[in-house]
Amino acid sequence: MSDNGGDGPRWLDDTEQRSWRALIMGMTLLLDRLDDELRRACDLSLVEYEILVRLSEAEGRQMRMAQLADALAHSRSRVTHTVARMEHAGLVVRRSSPDDGRGVVATMTDEGLDLLERMAPLHVEGVRAHLVDLVSREDFAAVGRVMNAVSDHLVAAHPEMEIR
Repeated sequence: MSDNGGDGPRWLDDTEQRSWRALIMGMTLLLDRLDDELRRACDLSLVEYEILVRLSEAEGRQMRMAQLADALAHSRSRVTHTVARMEHAGLVVRRSSPDDGRGVVATMTDEGLDLLERMAPLHVEGVRAHLVDLVSREDFAAVGRVMNAVSDHLVAAHPEMEIR
């Protein structure tokens, strides 16, 4: 489709269209592959892995559920369902917030930390093999800058979401 002189959408040119489609295809295949590798190794999804990572980086290995959802850029209901499955598996526990009693805090268990420590080498090797090592450092840094700009723009458009 071609630009129609300012009336209507600004269509992507051929180069932009190829890049956009490559981004969508690459991200879909990459996330599916990383998820599949974790599921095969330990029946853990990529989202569950990311929850364990966020909790491992937090003080006391714990975060409020709302903060965890914001950090993952996922809906609170999705994170609640995922954490419930993880709690059932013994990887996390949930309790009322000791600060105000209103919020819920998710805390990584020792079992969750042990699983994360065992799976981190597998995951990082997948990230390297399927992304990082395929391009130059400069190209990979450029991808990071692009996605940071996208994240900053989208978070600013939804100020209730705070990515940490």
